[in-house]
Amino acid sequence: MRRWALLLLAGVVIIGSIATASGQGGRRGGTLRAALDGDPPTMDPHRSGSLVDRQVYQNLYDKLMDTDQSLKIVPMLATSWTVSPDGKTITFKLRQDVKFQDGAPFNADAVRYNFERMQDPKFPSIRRSEIGPIQKVTTDDAYTVQIALEQPYSPLLYVLTDRAGMMLSPAAAQREGLNFSQHPVGTGPYRFVEQVPNDHITLERVTDHWQKGQAFLDRIIFRTIVDDNARVANLKSGDVEIISRVPLPQVKQLAQETAQPGAKIVLLQSGGFRWDGIALNVTKPPFDNRLLRQAFNAAIDREAIAHVVLQDAAYPGYSFFPNGTPAYDATWKLPPRNIGLAKEKLQAAGQPNGYTFTMITGAAQQDQSVAQAVQAMAADAGIQGKIQIVEGGTFFDMTSHLQHQAALLFWSGRPDPDFDIYPFVTQSGMGGLNFSGYANPQVQALLDGARLLNDMGQRRRAYSQVTKILADDLPYLVLYFPREYKLVSTRVHGFTLVPDGLLRLRTVWLAP
Repeated sequence: MRRWALLLLAGVVIIGSIATASGQGGRRGGTLRAALDGDPPTMDPHRSGSLVDRQVYQNLYDKLMDTDQSLKIVPMLATSWTVSPDGKTITFKLRQDVKFQDGAPFNADAVRYNFERMQDPKFPSIRRSEIGPIQKVTTDDAYTVQIALEQPYSPLLYVLTDRAGMMLSPAAAQREGLNFSQHPVGTGPYRFVEQVPNDHITLERVTDHWQKGQAFLDRIIFRTIVDDNARVANLKSGDVEIISRVPLPQVKQLAQETAQPGAKIVLLQSGGFRWDGIALNVTKPPFDNRLLRQAFNAAIDREAIAHVVLQDAAYPGYSFFPNGTPAYDATWKLPPRNIGLAKEKLQAAGQPNGYTFTMITGAAQQDQSVAQAVQAMAADAGIQGKIQIVEGGTFFDMTSHLQHQAALLFWSGRPDPDFDIYPFVTQSGMGGLNFSGYANPQVQALLDGARLLNDMGQRRRAYSQVTKILADDLPYLVLYFPREYKLVSTRVHGFTLVPDGLLRLRTVWLAP
């Protein structure tokens, strides 16, 4: 196991207890209701840019590979893979007993089609930047796929454990076109039934899934409950059995409640894996002025956000790389709040009286609390921030098309550090995840170079150089690294909390 994976897992704690199930011990039947913190914008993984989508995908789609609890890559639809000595060719052997939920066979041609769909310049795929180094995908036989790269690309295998590796039915995709999201078809253990926007998504069990001894539930209903308090209240009342996002300011109280004898809920925790921060649009005023970005940054107290607003349920953040993850560097120093410096920067920018800007944020109370804290801190330096609450789909559309001034957002994190930073600050992320409009040739060269390297020590040096550049340019203000929590009913058995926080419900069953 990689040393960095051990470091991350060293922070895993289970508060309370939760039973696990063996393939033989699980009880079949029943409906599990999971509360999501937002409405999934799309059921098409090739077009997805939201974490909340991925909560559903883990059960609807299979991937070429997956990650286990230690973040090790494990086989899924690909049974094995080999990398050529020059790192430019990867050969995958595929499972031969898999069908799509529409009955079509899964094979090498289906894999090739999925990559071609993601690479098609006429198709609005968000995955294109993730698989950009892929030059060609060929099929050696019905169950062997070969991927040819322009140059070595060390993050690729981890990329394929997420949405770029999710295989969807070519027949359904060709038939539905851009409407595939309304009738998605994968190879997962649960098939799509319906989606009622802003209310729920229903999946039902596939009777002949290739993974035997899984999919115990008859159906899963993902309910959209944006309000933090309502989400927790629904779990306590028994109206849902698990919630995807636990509001951090409530963690201390919830830990006390779940520790009581006879408690009906369990709080699960793992170390930080994601980053939360503010994207500043550097393509238009006021944040096209670096001095004004630096003034805003100097006004923020990250310690207060992590320890007071979020009640110690997060680490103060500085870079794009959370504590314990492979590119994290313990020598990086958290920038202290300095109102005097903020005013100096405003003076140097020719705006000694400050400036006004609008920051968009999601509807969750936690997000609003952080936004209000940032607003109050900035005001102490004469910077007046307005807060605009925007729902999930509109939020992503605004940020990906740079229609905002500032946006409070989070990134769910990846096992490989490349995708915690690359799409946010390079040209390839424009129109996708580059929510700042920032481009810097030196940053691009350093991150491109890191992709050629397999040695994490060498890659870390590149990431450290990039971190120093971004600490001055400040297209993003990373604020904190939240710990990962799940709140679960004691009726739920067989659930494993993986550090990425995704709801893998394949082995879950419900007690009466």
